[in-house]
Amino acid sequence: MTKNGPVASLPYVLVVDDDSSQRSLLSSFLTHCGIEVEAVPSGAEALARIRVHRPAMMISDVRMPGMTGLELLDDLRKTDPHLPVLLVTAHADIRDAVGAMRQGAIDYLEKPIDLEELLVAVRDVVGDSMPPVAAQGADAPALPPDVVMESPVMTEVVREIALVAPTDSRVLLTGESGVGKEVVADLIHRWSARAAAPFVKINCAAIPEALLESELFGHRKGAFTGAVTDYEGVFSQADGGTLLLDEIGEMDPALQAKLLRVTQSGSYTPVGSGDVRHSDVRILAATNRDLEQQVAEGKFREDLFYRLNVMEIYLPPLRERRADVMPLARHFATQLKHDKARFSPGTVAILEGYGWPGNVRELHNAVERALLLSRGDVVLPEHLPKRVAREVAREDSPARPDRMEDIEREAILSALKENDYHRTRTATALGISRRALTYKLRDYRAAGFDVEKPG
Repeated sequence: MTKNGPVASLPYVLVVDDDSSQRSLLSSFLTHCGIEVEAVPSGAEALARIRVHRPAMMISDVRMPGMTGLELLDDLRKTDPHLPVLLVTAHADIRDAVGAMRQGAIDYLEKPIDLEELLVAVRDVVGDSMPPVAAQGADAPALPPDVVMESPVMTEVVREIALVAPTDSRVLLTGESGVGKEVVADLIHRWSARAAAPFVKINCAAIPEALLESELFGHRKGAFTGAVTDYEGVFSQADGGTLLLDEIGEMDPALQAKLLRVTQSGSYTPVGSGDVRHSDVRILAATNRDLEQQVAEGKFREDLFYRLNVMEIYLPPLRERRADVMPLARHFATQLKHDKARFSPGTVAILEGYGWPGNVRELHNAVERALLLSRGDVVLPEHLPKRVAREVAREDSPARPDRMEDIEREAILSALKENDYHRTRTATALGISRRALTYKLRDYRAAGFDVEKPG
């Protein structure tokens, strides 16, 4: 956008939303897709801009203070009956949005906005004037060495992170417990313009309800029993930076109202104080709960849900991205100072075959345990938690009742060959005693397996 208006060679889209976080996300995404964007916070400003520079289309939120999106559409149709208008609506406003299509809206999108859906709608209007290739995702920077996301599904998550990170948009991170939501939050902060500022995390489920308000907004001395000094809450600590509200679904509804105020205006009041304070904080929220269901049950405020959920990033469970299992396992081994650790083929089969109900966190614990039990460089199936091996064996038992024995034998014979059939070195590499190795090789020989060096 130039000082005098949009660049003539690019399709020009006007975004209207009172939420700066939503404006930032839509502007960033559409600009990346090769579209010239102007974003304004109110219907009145939108009408003023349209009189000066008519856009190819307008995207407007429905629920805005002052002039609503529906009132904006009604006023616009009096002077411009043909300008394409796409409405953005919360679930509660869908009936109004559908009715607005009779007033000339081309369509509506439900919050949180699906960006691919948005791009399809925009292309339907301005497609002919868009650049030949419009990327749907951002080019992601290289992942830091402490972040492992190699599976195709996580590659898509990384693209979403790269798209939203440079904006100031609020992000809701969803997925089962242990999938790595905190890692993603950290990545969003690292790739943002706030990277040099504080990144503060707070677990809403770990703090007693009576103290959570103080942790968030701070308190003044004497505000309650035990408040012997003033305390600056996390909104003050994270000023200028990023704040992660983990387990947001556990927050008491009364406190949700105070959090809503911060998302709307950036203002809050410390406990025991009448002073209104302001904080420039980017809010990231995380939950393993279905917040939409909690909204339907009256346990979570609908307006806060849509404020926090400008963009949702869903992290799939580890069982749905098995290509990440071994890269993560090897990464954890390196983190735990076992750079030379190797996972036997049998161990790999078990790790990749297990369902990991505890996700990445459970995998980390399993690898740590295995490395402690493995006195050598090779991690064997017997070093894994029994429940892991037992579950995989149970799944395979109808077809292969002896699969665990096969896996162990394969690992031992492979290590024997790698160590030039030297039994002491083999036992050391496997982390078992030489006597135990000798007994196993005796059994293998009796079963017809070659356990001696050829020639």
